[in-house]
Amino acid sequence: MSSSPRSSEGLRLSTLAVRAGQPRQDAFDAVTTPIACTATYAFSSSAELRDHFEGRVQRDEYGRYGNPTVRAAEQKLAALEWPSSSTTGAVLFGSGMAAITTALFALLKKGDHVVLPGEGYRRTRAFVTQVLARFGVECTVVPAGDAEALARAIEPRTRVILTESPTNPYLRVVDLPALVELKRRHPRVKLIIDATFATPVNMRPLELGADLVVHSCTKYLGGHNDLLAGVVCGDEALVSLIRDARDVIGGVLDPHAAYLLLRGLKTLPLRVERQNTTALGIARWLETQPGVERVYYPGLASHPDHDVAKRLLSGSGGVVSFVLRADLDTTARALDACRLAAIAPSLGGVETLIEQVALMSYYGLSKEERAALGIADGLVRLSVGLEDPTDIRDDLARVLEVVRRAASGADGARETKEVRTLS
Repeated sequence: MSSSPRSSEGLRLSTLAVRAGQPRQDAFDAVTTPIACTATYAFSSSAELRDHFEGRVQRDEYGRYGNPTVRAAEQKLAALEWPSSSTTGAVLFGSGMAAITTALFALLKKGDHVVLPGEGYRRTRAFVTQVLARFGVECTVVPAGDAEALARAIEPRTRVILTESPTNPYLRVVDLPALVELKRRHPRVKLIIDATFATPVNMRPLELGADLVVHSCTKYLGGHNDLLAGVVCGDEALVSLIRDARDVIGGVLDPHAAYLLLRGLKTLPLRVERQNTTALGIARWLETQPGVERVYYPGLASHPDHDVAKRLLSGSGGVVSFVLRADLDTTARALDACRLAAIAPSLGGVETLIEQVALMSYYGLSKEERAALGIADGLVRLSVGLEDPTDIRDDLARVLEVVRRAASGADGARETKEVRTLS
């Protein structure tokens, strides 16, 4: 029979990625965790039912409250987030947004206050500033990277500081030890870090003093662009409050998705280490290209948070953001020239994806509204996959050729059409 290590103590991340959360299997002596495809669980007697409700027997009752496959994935994620801790818990959800929204619903009430850095996923910002506002929760948005503004924003009503690190799309890296020190001066404040772009391979916020860490497992953790999931990790006493809220709100993860997540997690260190290396090489190359106005990647000395990234990150991830010397339409034509990278949202998977941020994520806003949020018309977000780095670079060269031709007055639209015909 397959069995998980009795303790994660002393085991390294790659070992935990494969073996943590792998309980002994009664089903066919399976090496992998089977899919427990059931919505409900039978009791042998009313006495067993009473034992369960009175805490004498730990077992499953109903699919919204627990599933063996989901629980195995939660145990693996908890071990990856803080290998040396025996009290870390994890709770999985049907999406990353279900994870963050349920966590905030569990921790906040009418009259509370949230501090939110301005740069980050727009749906998270919309939930905090619009949806929570309807429930009487107020928010102060501060500029990304402005530690003094963040400190000034904390008030007696503040209960949560919520930030990504690295952020989307400019990959700002929060000085987490400084934030933790700030939080210590305000003991009622919980620090939540969305570390989707970092993964436990590159940074583990709980070890640095954060209260909770959130991931969209859809991205690197699943890693194959084939599932939706989200997770909240932290001390089990705090996570249990969020789990109780999930059981009421209902944003549970399907066991099939949990199975795919378990499979993806086993190769997480290998994939992220490769993406770290590829993305750094691509970022350095992009900085040398005349059609590129600026590159945003924490591994570059030119990034505003490079020094912080060197202290806190073991790698800068697989996302590279860069601004083309092009307007909205030319940037769109340039991305159409890609043969390899797919024009698609999301990131962190084995396939290289590319998007024009102004169109993909902010299509409904005017140019002025986008500019107010710092979204340039030529901003491109590249998520490198596991293809050969030279092939990815050659694909970007096609993008830059369209920009070059447009700048020189050549027919960029015709060039794009010709390139697409060859693919």
